[in-house]
Amino acid sequence: MKQKNEQIHTTRLLTYLLIGLIGVLGLVCLYYGSSVAPGSRRYDDTDSRLDGSDPVFGGFSRNRDLVDLLDEQGYYLEVPKSIPICDMKYSELIPCLDRNLIYQLKLKPNLTVMEHYERHCPPPERRYNCLIPPPKGYKIPIRWPASRDEVWKANIPHTHLAEEKSDQHWMVVDGEKIKFPGGGTHFHYGADKYIVGLAQMLKFPGDKLNNGGHIRNVLDVGCGVASFGAYLLHHDIIAMSLAPNDVHENQIQFALERGIPSTLGVLGTKRLPYPSRSFELAHCSRCRIDWLQRDGILLLELDRLLRPGGYFAYSSPEAYEQDPENRKIWNAMYSLLKRMCWKVVAKRGQTVMWSKPLSNSCYLKRDPGTLPPLCNSSDDPDASWNVSMKACITPYSARMHKERWSGLLPWPQRLTAAPPRLEEIGVSSEEFHEDTKIWHFRVIEYWKQMKSVIQKNSIRNVMDMNSNLGGFATALKDKDVWVMNVASVKMSARLKIIYDRGLIGTVHDWCEAFSTYPRTYDLLHAWAVFSEIKERGCSPEDFLIEMDRILRPDGFVIIRDKHSVINYIQKFITALRWDGWLSEVEPRTDALTGGEERVLIARKKLWTDGFMTM
Repeated sequence: MKQKNEQIHTTRLLTYLLIGLIGVLGLVCLYYGSSVAPGSRRYDDTDSRLDGSDPVFGGFSRNRDLVDLLDEQGYYLEVPKSIPICDMKYSELIPCLDRNLIYQLKLKPNLTVMEHYERHCPPPERRYNCLIPPPKGYKIPIRWPASRDEVWKANIPHTHLAEEKSDQHWMVVDGEKIKFPGGGTHFHYGADKYIVGLAQMLKFPGDKLNNGGHIRNVLDVGCGVASFGAYLLHHDIIAMSLAPNDVHENQIQFALERGIPSTLGVLGTKRLPYPSRSFELAHCSRCRIDWLQRDGILLLELDRLLRPGGYFAYSSPEAYEQDPENRKIWNAMYSLLKRMCWKVVAKRGQTVMWSKPLSNSCYLKRDPGTLPPLCNSSDDPDASWNVSMKACITPYSARMHKERWSGLLPWPQRLTAAPPRLEEIGVSSEEFHEDTKIWHFRVIEYWKQMKSVIQKNSIRNVMDMNSNLGGFATALKDKDVWVMNVASVKMSARLKIIYDRGLIGTVHDWCEAFSTYPRTYDLLHAWAVFSEIKERGCSPEDFLIEMDRILRPDGFVIIRDKHSVINYIQKFITALRWDGWLSEVEPRTDALTGGEERVLIARKKLWTDGFMTM
């Protein structure tokens, strides 16, 4: 009888286990039936593809409640071993600057105000669910500083600009390479001589445009292939070189391939994604911008971005030609800028130099009703993500009154000094210095992890995807790199501190694609970015594919996040082809540590011709 009872008990136990297993398998089947696994096609009855030959759309979709339930119970869903590769025609895809998408979604942007060059992101069901391939014959980029002057033609197989701008020495095709002599539309004989000329116009000591470190941050609009910004680096000046993805296609792609700080953007209807009072100098060399349109709204955007006493270097026919049409434009522009309280401080040859006022006194002396008006006191001049430009003058706060360059120390002292605007974001100088120390130590530890694989000058273009106060970029000051500091929308107020340190950056929402070409960064640093994305209900898998799009072959990702996040990302490493080299450690805790963290460093492989595309 006892043996029989034991048999019954065993049978019941097996039955319960079998029922439990069937239940788990049922949940898994339910998951796969209601969502799309990475790398699979996603269609609907109305054909969600943009055309019959497009790659996979729809992004990764997850039944989040189910995933969380299974994670809690220790069950992990299977991740496919591969993610499909997009068709080669998408090798230069920028999802949020894809003009084909504008036509396919039947949007009607206003072409006269450049809306078609602004961001228009695909809805979730049209997002790409595949990896962007490099062009045929792609090579690991030439390393900095040699890359300033030459790049591989196979990496950006476009020679149109070399032909169109041959008389201006923008670029020259030379066998397998494209070379950059340093010329521009208004500096045919080299950006270096042009920069010295600007310093001479302003009578700066030693003909140095950095003026003893007081000129550090420059905004170059309509920058071409960014030769002006390239040669500013020698003067300890960093420029945000800005140009749209327009008829001069690939100009910013060339700039980034060269290792020059630059980004895609346009003076259209939205504010540029930078805080107020960020630049000491703005520059336009034949940038083909209509500065008089819409009551001078574009000049007013420059006014928002310039620091007190900041300069606007303007090289254009209106500044020197004497024909009636150019005289008419010049007179109107002069009148507008005079009403904005700007002054001409120098004029020579083809260039005029304007200066922004130091205080509000000129604004207060204007006649009542003078246009443009002062902005409303409720306007936040630092709000810049998806915010429409305003045709008004941003007055100074009482604290910034009469402080040239916003009261900042010269470069490089300003990099580590606590800037005055810390008070505006509620951060003490003690917290600021502690943040700097922590990131100094963290970066040392990162480089120790990578020392066996990192080579001299193998890293040039770096992106900090959650920049906070700029501590990560500051810790890289002794390395020959530049950093694009990215502030999330909810932390955008901190971007002003980045600029006050003499660094550059932008506001961005990582639930969307970044405004850059594929394969433009050597190192991506993501501190707690995945956790934020998850909290907001966005797809971490879409973000992984976006990181892969931005990252160069042979490039590195450093992901610092919670244990559960790192464990989840580990499942995608092989599918993403980020297993060229891998390291995972549990770092020491510090004042910035939010719970238990791990650091994952991975290296992206250069794909071979053996991979099939879809």
